[in-house]
Amino acid sequence: MFNWIVRNSLHNRLFVLAFAAILMVYGIITAVKTPVDVFPDLNKPLITVLTEAGGMAPEEVEQLVTFPIETALNGMPGVTRVRSMSGVGLSILYAEFDWGTDIYRNRQLVAERLALVRERLPADVVPVMGPVSSIMGEVMLLALPLNVSEKGASAATPMQAREYADFVLRPRLLAVQGVSQVIPIGGEVRQLRVEPDTARMAQFGVTLSQLETALKGFAGNAGGGFIDLNSKEYLIRHIGRTNKVEDLQSAAVAWRDARPIRLEQVANVRFAPAMKRGDGGYNGSPAVIVSVQKQPEADTVRVTRDIEQALRELSKGRPEGINEPRALFRQADFIEASIGNVTEALRDGAIMVAIVLFAFLLSARTTLISLVAIPLSLAATALVFHWLGQSINVMTLGGLAIAIGELVDDAVVDVENILRRLKQNRELEHPAPTLEVVRKASVEVRSGIVYATAIVVLVFVPLFALPGVEGRLFSPLGIAYIISILASMLVSMTVTPVLCSYLLPRMKRIDHGDSPIVRRLKHWDEKLLAWSFPRSKALMATALAAVVIALASVPFFPRAFLPAFNEGSLVLGMVFNPGTSLAEANRMGSLAETLIMEVPEVTQVGRRTGRAELDEHAEGVHSAEIDVDLKRSERDREAVMADIRAKLSVLPAQVAVGQPISHRLDHLLSGVRAQIALKISGDDTDTLRGLAEQMRQSLSSIPGLVDLTVEKQVLIPQITVRLDHQKAAQVGLAPGEAIRVLQALTDGAHGAQIVDGPRRYELVLRLPDEGRSPQDLARTLIDTPAGRIPVSAIATVSETDGPNQIGRENGRRRIVVYANTDGSDMSRIVRDIRAAIDRTQLPTGNSISLEGQFQAQEQAAQKIAWLSLMSLALVFLVLYTRYRSTTLALIIMANIPLALVGSVIAMWLSGITLSVASMVGFITLTGIAVRNGILKVSHYINLCKFEGEQFGQSMVVRGSLERLTPVLMTALVAAFALTPLLLSADAAGKEILHPVAVVIFGGLVSSTLLDTLLTPLMYLAFGRKATEKLLASNPEAEGTPEQQEAF
Repeated sequence: MFNWIVRNSLHNRLFVLAFAAILMVYGIITAVKTPVDVFPDLNKPLITVLTEAGGMAPEEVEQLVTFPIETALNGMPGVTRVRSMSGVGLSILYAEFDWGTDIYRNRQLVAERLALVRERLPADVVPVMGPVSSIMGEVMLLALPLNVSEKGASAATPMQAREYADFVLRPRLLAVQGVSQVIPIGGEVRQLRVEPDTARMAQFGVTLSQLETALKGFAGNAGGGFIDLNSKEYLIRHIGRTNKVEDLQSAAVAWRDARPIRLEQVANVRFAPAMKRGDGGYNGSPAVIVSVQKQPEADTVRVTRDIEQALRELSKGRPEGINEPRALFRQADFIEASIGNVTEALRDGAIMVAIVLFAFLLSARTTLISLVAIPLSLAATALVFHWLGQSINVMTLGGLAIAIGELVDDAVVDVENILRRLKQNRELEHPAPTLEVVRKASVEVRSGIVYATAIVVLVFVPLFALPGVEGRLFSPLGIAYIISILASMLVSMTVTPVLCSYLLPRMKRIDHGDSPIVRRLKHWDEKLLAWSFPRSKALMATALAAVVIALASVPFFPRAFLPAFNEGSLVLGMVFNPGTSLAEANRMGSLAETLIMEVPEVTQVGRRTGRAELDEHAEGVHSAEIDVDLKRSERDREAVMADIRAKLSVLPAQVAVGQPISHRLDHLLSGVRAQIALKISGDDTDTLRGLAEQMRQSLSSIPGLVDLTVEKQVLIPQITVRLDHQKAAQVGLAPGEAIRVLQALTDGAHGAQIVDGPRRYELVLRLPDEGRSPQDLARTLIDTPAGRIPVSAIATVSETDGPNQIGRENGRRRIVVYANTDGSDMSRIVRDIRAAIDRTQLPTGNSISLEGQFQAQEQAAQKIAWLSLMSLALVFLVLYTRYRSTTLALIIMANIPLALVGSVIAMWLSGITLSVASMVGFITLTGIAVRNGILKVSHYINLCKFEGEQFGQSMVVRGSLERLTPVLMTALVAAFALTPLLLSADAAGKEILHPVAVVIFGGLVSSTLLDTLLTPLMYLAFGRKATEKLLASNPEAEGTPEQQEAF
């Protein structure tokens, strides 16, 4: 079949070239249109159910809201775990589904379950599903600084800034295609508040129910149907809408002594900020922070461009005093930097390839023919990506950057052989026609190339079977690599022979011998071989010893899941003691911002304290998330992080420092934002808290653990109003009515919604803030059938405490101890933690589980180990079907352990951890290493079969010298193409690819050097029988060589 492809390509030369040109153009157009992202799609289907439950305490939220919803969601098909958090007035459930399930079908299932559970929830509590957003979610954080003018007065009030964010910015940004959610936090939300004065109400004889009735439906409009008048149709509208405070103040609530009693006589009416559970800050001053999240499939860079365009449109009509929104975090920056870096690596790699080829071939024509393979293969890959729906990301580009050196391999082998045969043809008395020579020469090395490519593809199979996040992360790299290699094989069968037939016969240099470099190398190789044949046993033993030592040292490598990213920004989690008020958390938060700004690398700082109204994270007001933007400097990232930790150590807070994207990956793996999570489950919150503190103390002695914190599930102060049922009965008050009245006074009764154009405000009836302290509550008067009495007559008001939030997972309460590592050996730290867990005595009914990045790494390592053995077996089978001999197959496969020696040395030298990335490097290396052996052994057999050589030392020397150029060229090209990835290890985007490149580079160097020496020795020592058997099985070898398939 391959002969047929080559023959037909040479018959239709123009067609082949035209098709190649079209492919190039189409490939480039497609590549430009493909979406760009940091990573492949890593979204594990996750559905968030948010339930706002007024001012309920965490215990009530857990029992009345979380528990029924959790029970409903737990039995659904495809659910892997259900986590929940019950906080103050808020329940959040996360239902995680299996990889590969359809998120929209899952949402359908959740919606059905929520509809069933609604009857069992309290009256005004409605569970809502969060929008489908991507795990790499936040594409942008915008800060609207509240500008402080010269006089010290704020130019725009916090209320105006928040209204601008809520009613101008948010709707406009939500209209951008690809944005899933926009969450403003900070500023003040406007509310029209009615604060009843119970003493004056008693004087005028107005009850709370009368007040509520008066407010219900205030400022509402209604329809009045149609009327026909004078053959025209009129519409009737009843309009009561108003947004003036005066109208509300003068509203009548009762009629006494032929006079109305107006609202302002019994209550205070004003615009006031609503109760808030979160606030924002920017560079140490207050601000409104807007977080923009994207949908899973959206192209981050395009979405960011559209958002910026929308912001530019809005800037013209911005109200006075409101500042230009500042981009605090742009995920697109990291993406553009990463993609830019990797694209540069691709470009520089291609330049290195050209230099190496030219040095060997000393001819612009041959170099050009070989280089054509690169753009053609890349164009073909772009098209296949488009069909598979892959995005352009660091991993897919990484696959191409690693493959770029090997893309020219097939073409180089082909060109070199065609050139050699054309030279020999010139020296004949009757030269054969050029096309015939080109065809024969191309077919001669063809099957070696095909088998080598098949093996490269086989070796990559383990990548596609990786579980979870690693599989999602690395399989695109494998796809990119395999497609580009297959494309380059096709190019070498079609375009390369055609170009050779056009360009090479008329070449002036064809009569000259080898280039000076090649001559020198052949001379050295000849000397080396002559020296090595007598010492073959000693050399093989030495090589074996080196392999054994290299293998033995592998278990001692420090391990990590993925190399650390360099994102150019940090996320700090700061947690104060629960029970800290929002005002105090704000004050310490802006102090923290000022401290962080002192670090020289920091350009801007934004802070979000507590939780925004629509946020999916159940953070209390005592926790803050600080986003820090960094600029490049001499110091490395760990040093900057250590500096920030030291600066913040003066604050009474626990600080965890991470990076936005790595932070999200952790969240995806264990559901918490840290590298290691120790989860303790049980039924009693006090016991859990005790155990967590005990575990934290026993873990604090482990070296290498930093940011060790216990999830803050602690007791916070509460004011308890406990109803005395007997006393309530004596004054004729039903318990339900009593609780309802108390709730209306303290938490507020929502009377109506005030509509003002696009803006909406709540009209709320509740006691003024100063009237809600324990003493004031006890004095507050309420209506009963027996007249007006103070609350203290039917209830006791006391100060107690209760939990600030209750976490649950898979149906049980749980508390988490978090930790990060300082970058040292992950596997040792995990061993120490497991030992600490085993030493801990647990009360009955409690259990401990350990989760995090390392889990994924352990699973990936085991799976890769098994699958690698499988793919090695497959490689052996392919070689066996080819050479019909175990000996020859093993001689070729001996290159694999030889490659291992070099990569292990390279890893020790460059101090790289053993991560999933370095394993991918080993996988790639196997394929390249086998290729060299195939090229040599095939040539030895062909010499015996077609050229009439006898098996022996002279034949092996001749074969080694003739194959020296292609073998060295392919190895050097592949190695040098990786130099851009070797040099800048911590540049954005190269972090994951650097270990892969180091492993391949080291392995190529050792395998090429040892292969030059050992393959001829082993073939001479063990290959005689197998070769003779192979040649004997083809008795018609005396026929014309063309009818023979070359090896």
